[in-house]
Parts: sequence; C-alpha cells; structure tokens
Amino acid sequence: MSLIDPVLSEILVCPADHGSLDEDVPGSRLICTRCGRSYPVRDGIPVMLLEENERGEDD
Repeated sequence: MSLIDPVLSEILVCPADHGSLDEDVPGSRLICTRCGRSYPVRDGIPVMLLEENERGEDD
C-alpha cells in the first residue's frame, strides 16, 4: 500500500534539502533520507510545508 500516487512519489523531494523521501505507511508520513525531516500525509496529500514538518534526530 502506498500513501501517495506513485508518479507523485517519484518527483517529490524534501523542500529543505532536496533529499529523496521514503514512505512511513504506519505513521502516514514521508521521511527525508538526508535530514530526517518528516512530512504528514493527509487524505493522500503530502503536506510539504517546512512549518508542518517534524525535525530529524540530528537537529
């Protein structure tokens, strides 16, 4: 099961550092592979606002 459309998933990147994103299906979020920021997915729509992200562990 995918959180978002596969075509959209291929083009989305982290708005902070342009890192690729992995899906966390149980957490309904996308996680940046570089900085660890996570972005919620609500009703199949990723919320890619820096104000809405949760910071990674290395902050």
